[in-house]
This record gives sequence, structure tokens and C-alpha cells, in this order.
Amino acid sequence: MLRYPLLLVALASASAFAAGPAATAPDTAADPARLARIAPRMKAFVDQGAVAGTVTLLMHNGQVVHHEAAGMADIEARKPMAKDSIFQIMSMTKPTVATCIMMLVEEGRIALTDPVEKHLPEFRGQLLVSSKGADGSVTLKKPARPITIRDLLTHTSGLAGNPPEGLKELYQKMDRPLREAVLVYSQTPLIFEPGTRWSYSNMGIATLGRIIEVAADQPFEQFLANRLTAPLGMKDSFIFPPEDKKARIAALYDRRDGKLTKAGATKLGGDAMQYRKGAVYSAPEFGLYSTASDLAAFYEMTRLGGVVPTWVKGAGATPGKRLLSPASVSVMTKLHTGDIQAGHNPGTGFGLAWEVVKSEQGELNLWSVGSYGHGGAFGTHGWVDPAKSLVGVFLIQGGDATTVKYAFLNLAGSSIQ
Repeated sequence: MLRYPLLLVALASASAFAAGPAATAPDTAADPARLARIAPRMKAFVDQGAVAGTVTLLMHNGQVVHHEAAGMADIEARKPMAKDSIFQIMSMTKPTVATCIMMLVEEGRIALTDPVEKHLPEFRGQLLVSSKGADGSVTLKKPARPITIRDLLTHTSGLAGNPPEGLKELYQKMDRPLREAVLVYSQTPLIFEPGTRWSYSNMGIATLGRIIEVAADQPFEQFLANRLTAPLGMKDSFIFPPEDKKARIAALYDRRDGKLTKAGATKLGGDAMQYRKGAVYSAPEFGLYSTASDLAAFYEMTRLGGVVPTWVKGAGATPGKRLLSPASVSVMTKLHTGDIQAGHNPGTGFGLAWEVVKSEQGELNLWSVGSYGHGGAFGTHGWVDPAKSLVGVFLIQGGDATTVKYAFLNLAGSSIQ
């Protein structure tokens, strides 16, 4: 493909994306020469042993202008990476939880300002760590106010990041149902007063998943499938892998001493090659598997203000259906953390489970102010840049994730005028 004229490369990438629209005319804002830099750069990282493989996708104004796979999905099995390879997207799951929450808000079942204890009584009487002694003892007190649903979405609740000692293997074995885990979370003292600081909390997002279960009277994963992934035609997105999808799931790798080795059972979700066998924990904070094309449908829906793209297809897909109001998308993707130091990148803060670019420092990755997205623990990332009408998806499974990811972000951002 790299021997073709550059414009044909961009158009071939677009037409090969079965889940998206075929480009009907050249996209004059998408520079084909710059887009053509992406594939060989990703291949170079694979050849250097930085990562096993990548899948990258860019959509501009609803048209796919780049979609490529490089390297291997499983090095030892000699299985090439494919455009429809399935990845554990980890914390990229979190914005889908926020979307489900907003659906329930729009139905009047919950409100963003609701105290969590209104829906989950086990949170009543939750305490706050006021001081710690040199001997390891702690002093507890009642917080100034209960935590709210908005606090959970913005990571300002004061809930700690990960499960306490009694559930230290939950994220590997996934052997407790969500309701049991969240019950334990509710009895874990807060680490700061609600709304006063930012601290990334997996337990907080899991609690949102449990609120969805209670408000909707169905398991979180069922609500997610029925109300979000199925209408968006996200046929390869799930939490518990079905048998017929396992062959397309990419292996997970660690990079040690300059070499890639398959990761084992200590990773989130356990041994990737065991496909979460026997798991019951739905992990709203990290549980979703997905593909580049599925994620593009989700991100494009938000860019369109809550409407399912007309090009989605598949069983249960509802092209053109409104899943959320523009008001809900706006409130999710705007900055909520103000001047509180928040986010994983310079110049960013947090909306409702979305990281939002708020200043020129955030533009160092060639994102526009107002861009929003989220990454995942294994190096994946997805974002929407409304100012550029751009959706981007970057998928890998471990390795030298930071170097490769930021190279792709810069290549992507410079490709759209």
C-alpha cells in the first residue's frame, strides 16, 4: 500500500473500514501526505520491539481518513494484528459509564447532585480520615457532606483509587460480583473532603456502575449492552468474552530489558490469554473489550451531540437514533474541576469521566482546547477534538506505550488542518 500515490493510501484506508462510511470525496482538511506518515512510523516501533502491534484510526467530519494495523496480535502464535483485533481498553471504559449515567439522568431516575447514599444506602455514615498517627493508627470523622454522583464522575469524591487490602486480588481474579465489591468500597474511609481535591478513583467509577444497576434494575453489563453498545453497532464490545470472539483478542505484553514478554496473571483482568475465565466482576472502571471501529462509533456519537452515526450497522444498531441530548453531551465533556489540579496530562482537567483539555499546555499533544478523551492502563487512548471535527483511536496492549502513543497523537494532530 505504501507504494500507492499518497491520496490513494488515505482513501484505501477509509474504504477498508467496514463499520464506518466510505469516503465519497477527498477530505481537503486531511493532509494525505501527513496521514501517510502514520503507518510506517507505527511499523518502525514494532520493528524496534517497542510494542507488539498497533491499530490506529482517525475519522474527520464523519469520514475515516486513516485506519491501519501494524505488527502482531500474538507474537508467539505468529498472529498478525488486524484492523478488527479486539483489545482490553481498560479505563477507556469509564466514559461509557458516564454515558449510561446521563441516560438515567435524562429519564429522571437519578440526578448528578444526588448523594450516593440516596441510591446506595450502604454509603450512609461513611467516614473520612482526619489524621494518621506515627504508629499507623487513623482518626476518623464525619465529612462535611456526603459524596454525590457528580463527585464520583469527576474523581473528586475522596474515595481511594483502588480496592482495599481485603479485595487486593479482585482486579486480577474478578471473582466477586459488583454489588459485593461496592459494599466493601462504601465502608472504606474517604481520603479527603468531597469536592476539595482530585484523585483518580477506580472505586468511584465502580460505584457508578452499581448505581446504574440499582436505578435500572438490571446488571451493569446488560444495561451497557442494551442501551449503548448495541444501538451503536459495537458488535465487538463486551466485558465477558464470548467464545466466538476470543481468537481475535490481542495478547498483552510487558517490556523488560528491551524485550517484549507475555504478561501474566498479575495484570488487570488476569492473564489475558485466559480471557477472564470464571469472572463475575463487571468492572465498570476497566472491564470493556473493544475495537477501533466500535470505539469510533461511540466517540462520533458524542461529537454529533448524542446521535448514533448514520453509517453504523449490525444487529440492534439504530442509525440516526438520539441516545443522549446535546445538553447531556455538553455537560459531560466540559471542564468540571476548575482550578483544582486534575488530569493525567499537563493542561487538562476533568469533565464527567472525560479528561478535558483546558489550556495551552494541553495543546502540546496537538489537541485543541476543548478536546476530550481517555486512556487505558495498557496504553490505549481515544479522543474527540471538536474544533478539528476529529475522532482518534490508538490501540496497543502493553510495551513502550507512552512513546508510541504520543508519537501517534502528534502525527494525528498534524494531519488535520
